[in-house]
Amino acid sequence: MELGIYTFGELTADPATGRRDTPQQRMADLLEEIELADEVGLDVFGVGEHHRPDFMVSAPAVVLAAAARTTKRIRLTSAVSVLSSDDPVRVFQQFATLDLLSGGRAEVMAGRGSFIESFPLFGYDLDDYDELFAEKLGLLLALREQEVVTWSGRHRPPIDGRAVYPRPAQDPLPVWVAVGGTPQSVVRAGMLGLPLAIAIIGGMPERFAPLADLHRRALAEGGHDPQPLSINSHGFIARTKREAADIAFPTHKVVMDQIGRERGWPPMRRQDFDAGTTLRGANVVGSPEEVAEKVLFQHELFGHDRFLLQLSVGTLPHDAVMRAIELLGTEVAPIVRDEVARRTASSVAPAGSGE
Repeated sequence: MELGIYTFGELTADPATGRRDTPQQRMADLLEEIELADEVGLDVFGVGEHHRPDFMVSAPAVVLAAAARTTKRIRLTSAVSVLSSDDPVRVFQQFATLDLLSGGRAEVMAGRGSFIESFPLFGYDLDDYDELFAEKLGLLLALREQEVVTWSGRHRPPIDGRAVYPRPAQDPLPVWVAVGGTPQSVVRAGMLGLPLAIAIIGGMPERFAPLADLHRRALAEGGHDPQPLSINSHGFIARTKREAADIAFPTHKVVMDQIGRERGWPPMRRQDFDAGTTLRGANVVGSPEEVAEKVLFQHELFGHDRFLLQLSVGTLPHDAVMRAIELLGTEVAPIVRDEVARRTASSVAPAGSGE
């Protein structure tokens, strides 16, 4: 199984002091986090896109390009690119460029977006929310499949036999679809033959297991080979579960309460957060052993190929995040990889082999 991290470049104030990092400092810290993730052997680092004051990254490809030259093996992905309000030609060009800079380590994780600020910013109508994504995803896939493109749609000027450059090192450039729980989006990914990322940030994980099954059925019905599945979740790692929760909760509450005020949710209580850190909760918070146990429990539910952890839901102390990355790479990842390899070997062992 691949293990990694994703972030939106959170830029929230310290709940105790009110102090907020400068965007320049937060960007420098983020690049150090990506470099450390590479050094400790993690497989993937994802950077998401938002257009709000509490998140720093609005251009994931630019941040990932900066990291491409100081990392060696870790895959660099958006998490997500809000394709609905972007131009697929520019998304393809940016990530093809990232792919060349990184020696073939770029990925696009495309989503419809959980926030809506980008739609009016770039002149799109929210009534076209799903249609925009479907149309632009189709164009993005056409761009990666052929150098010279002829295409027309409702929400973008047509392309009449135009070549699009540069071409990426990977052929094809990996494109994932990220979903939050909408079955129609899961089916779309499967029918197009694309890998799927499921964000589990609330509720019991087993509620999402039917989505993984639905994706696999849609792949088969579409005549496609099996594709990878990723589970993406909030969480944090420290030496003990109490320490991890004590570090993560205050800033987690800041972010979730802000979103709650916008969406009509009640304020987050500590007991609610702690309930989410249990084995069957959504938040992957604990010691390395507890985090590994939770990832493996979910592997029994989903059979997924990748797990991405959003370490900082709000801006956490940089040293604590660096320590959590180190623990994920050096202690959690070996446990998970060894056990998944054992399960895989056991499931394919021939009858009578004694395994």
